[in-house]
Amino acid sequence: MRRNAMQQLYDWKEKSTRKPLIIRGARQVGKTWLMKEFAATAYKQFAYINFEDNEVMKEVFQKDFDIERILMAIQLVTGKVVDTDTLILFDELQEAPRGLTAMKYFLEKAPQYHVIAAGSLLGIAMHQNDSFPVGKVDFIDLYPLSFSEFLEAIGQESFVSLLAKQDWNLISTFRSKFTDFLKQYYFVGGMPEVVNAFIEHKDYAEVRQLQQNILDSYDRDFSKHAPIAEVPRIRMVWRSVPAQLAKENRKFIYGVIKEGARAKDFELAIEWLIDAGLIYKVNRVKKGGIPLSAYEDFSAFKLFMLDTGLMGAMSGLPPQALLEGNVLFTDYKGAITEQYVLQQLKSVKGLNIYYWSSDTSKGELDFLLQKEICIIPVEVKAEENLQSKSLRSFVEKNPELHGIRFSMSDYREQEWLTNYPLYSAGYVF
Repeated sequence: MRRNAMQQLYDWKEKSTRKPLIIRGARQVGKTWLMKEFAATAYKQFAYINFEDNEVMKEVFQKDFDIERILMAIQLVTGKVVDTDTLILFDELQEAPRGLTAMKYFLEKAPQYHVIAAGSLLGIAMHQNDSFPVGKVDFIDLYPLSFSEFLEAIGQESFVSLLAKQDWNLISTFRSKFTDFLKQYYFVGGMPEVVNAFIEHKDYAEVRQLQQNILDSYDRDFSKHAPIAEVPRIRMVWRSVPAQLAKENRKFIYGVIKEGARAKDFELAIEWLIDAGLIYKVNRVKKGGIPLSAYEDFSAFKLFMLDTGLMGAMSGLPPQALLEGNVLFTDYKGAITEQYVLQQLKSVKGLNIYYWSSDTSKGELDFLLQKEICIIPVEVKAEENLQSKSLRSFVEKNPELHGIRFSMSDYREQEWLTNYPLYSAGYVF
């Protein structure tokens, strides 16, 4: 299974200013596999420590940060003589007291060693006894497989190449194939274990069971890692996300969680889920100016899940829906489609993601993006509906901008807007 993040690891290895690297991401998005695969292909050897099941190493940073002592401990546990051609892998780093702090000392006292650490965000974010090594580590973020990674995984590399070339006439010729693959991705999603099972058995019932298993494991993590008082609120927020996105207005409404619910009661729960990598928060902006962050409205936002497949599983979307024509693109009020587009946008580096709505609630853009000095208004359509009243109005008021619409229609360029087929969303920015 090829992951786009692999190239980031090779780039990191070659940096003259390389620092210890932390791979961030939710549980089960493939962090362990990625760093082991990289280690096996890019280094003479690697020394792997999982702090979750290694009680001896869990205490290694407690006494002090003597790097020679730490390296000796790694050698004794792994049987590997650690030298500068060895990649040191620390997995589930949050389970080692002062583990995060130790990354700072690898940079300051032993920069010749290559170190990669991984840990679920919920563990790292909630580890209260560590001082965070600000400026002393590099980061990469790992997400579920994007649509292009999914296509490669199921053996459709030629279709990936076609999307990358943006040969719109030929893409249009194979529209029905792309649509079928997109339906599969909407249902299967991008969690590596689920994708591998789908490749092997093509069993949608098995896919749903595996997705439910992942959801159950996240639920257990709430009890294990979150403050006890916050656990019920975390569960309520988490389970409300599909219903929030199913509304015509997808803005997060506290009353959907519980009648009479207020922001102050659930802010910590939302932030915990964000830190865990389980949900994405997209804030509203009041204006399409540079920088968009200057016009951010922190009181209005949308929440998305980390994966389309998990969202479908939580919603109870049955496998049979895939067999009913374009039901995935017309039902559920576009919730799955907007979730899908957000996932593809998250995989684009350097893209700041917001949404816009007017103060009078008469217009809304699904997304308003900033990449460097470019502002990009985006509208998402679940089917072939080419009406774009809000997008047209926004561009007319901001004539220096060019709108983008994702829909099931073919590529189409107009003076004020370009329509891209949904399956090309990962190749536009």
